Amino acid sequence: MPRYRDLFRTPEFTPLFLCGSAQVAAQTLAGLGLAVLVFRATASPLLAALAMFGQALAQLVGATTLLSAADRLPPRAALTAVPLVFAAGTAAQAVPGLPVGAVFALLFLQGLAGSVAGGVRYGLLNEILPRERYLIGRSVFNMSVGVCQIAGFAAGGVLTAVLSPRGTLLTGAALYLAGAVLARLGLSRRAPRAAGRASAAETWRTNARLWSSRPRRLVYLALWVPNGLIVGCESLFVPYDPGHAGLLFVCAAAGMLAGDTAVGRFVPARWRSRLAAPLQALLAAPYLLFVFRPGLPLATAAITVSAVGYAASLLHQERLTALVPDELSGHALGLHASGMLALQGLCAALAGALAQLTSPATAMTLLALASLAVTAALALGSARGPGAPARAAVGAG
Repeated sequence: MPRYRDLFRTPEFTPLFLCGSAQVAAQTLAGLGLAVLVFRATASPLLAALAMFGQALAQLVGATTLLSAADRLPPRAALTAVPLVFAAGTAAQAVPGLPVGAVFALLFLQGLAGSVAGGVRYGLLNEILPRERYLIGRSVFNMSVGVCQIAGFAAGGVLTAVLSPRGTLLTGAALYLAGAVLARLGLSRRAPRAAGRASAAETWRTNARLWSSRPRRLVYLALWVPNGLIVGCESLFVPYDPGHAGLLFVCAAAGMLAGDTAVGRFVPARWRSRLAAPLQALLAAPYLLFVFRPGLPLATAAITVSAVGYAASLLHQERLTALVPDELSGHALGLHASGMLALQGLCAALAGALAQLTSPATAMTLLALASLAVTAALALGSARGPGAPARAAVGAG
C-alpha cells in the first residue's frame, strides 16, 4: 500500500500541496469573516449563507463556459494567477462601506476564476502521481482541507473577535498571495495537457461527452448532490448558533479529516466500492437530530460524526478517474469540482431560504432527509446499472 512519505518524495507534489492548503486556509478565514460581516449588516440567514458559500454558485457558470481552459492553460501560470485574483477580490471586500451588492459581485468573479483553478490543480495532480497513488494523494489533499479548516475556523473566530471581520478578510487575502508565490516558485513549467483554443462551445462539447456515459452521470450526481445538501446544513451554523459557529465548523472539519485519513490510508481496494453509499448515509443521518434543536454538546457530536461521511467523495473520485481518458482528466475533475461547489452554493441558498421561512434547525433536518433520499436512489440506480466499461470504450463516449 502506498505511504504518505512516498507522495512527498514525488517531484512537485509538495509545492502543489502547499499551494492548495494556503488557498483552503484563505477561503476558510475569508468566508467566515465575510459571513459574519454580512450577517451583522443584514441580519439575514440567507445572505449570511450565500456570503460563505455563494461564491460556489458562480462555479455553475464557469463549468458551462470556461472549463475547457483547464486542460489548455499552462498549469503553473494558471495556479499563480488565480490566487492573485482571489487576493485582490478579498481585499476589496474588506473596504469599509462597500455595498452588499458589490460584495456578491466580487464573489461571483472569484467563483468564475475558481471554476478553472480546480480543474487545473487536480488535472496536474493526476499528471504528477502514478494512477495507483491517486487515491492516497487526493486523501492527503482532503486531509489538508480538514486541517486547514480546523485551523482556519479557529483562527477566524479569534480574528473576528479580536480584530474585526474586515481584519479577517485581509488575513485571508495575505494567504492567497502566499499561495500564488508557492505556485510560482515551486512548480515547474509544463505544457497544457490539451491543444486547441478554449471556448464555451468546446466546454459544452466536452461536458456532453462526459455526461453521455451513464456510469459517469451516476458518479457525478453522487459527488454533487448528497454532499451539497449537507453543506447547506453547514451554511446555517452562523444563524443556528452565532456565538459558537466557529466551533461547529471546526467539528465538521475534524470529522472530515478523520474520515479521509481512515479511507485514504487504511481501507483495502476490495472494500471501496461497498463503502461509498454507507458513508454518504452517515453524512446525513446525524443532522436528523436537529429536529430537536440540540444544545451545543449534542450538536458538536452530531456534526463531527456526520463529517466522517465526506470520505465517500474519495471513493467516487477514484471511480471517476477510471472512467475518463487522460487527456480529459483536468476537464473531468474540474467539472466535478465546479459542480460540487455549485451544488453547495445552491443548497446554501436553499438552506437560507428554508431557514427564513421556518428555522435553521428545521431547515437542516429537511436537507438531511433529502440527502438520505438521494443517496438511496443513486445506490439503487448503480446496483441496477451495467458494470463499468473499459477505459478506452468509456473515453470514446
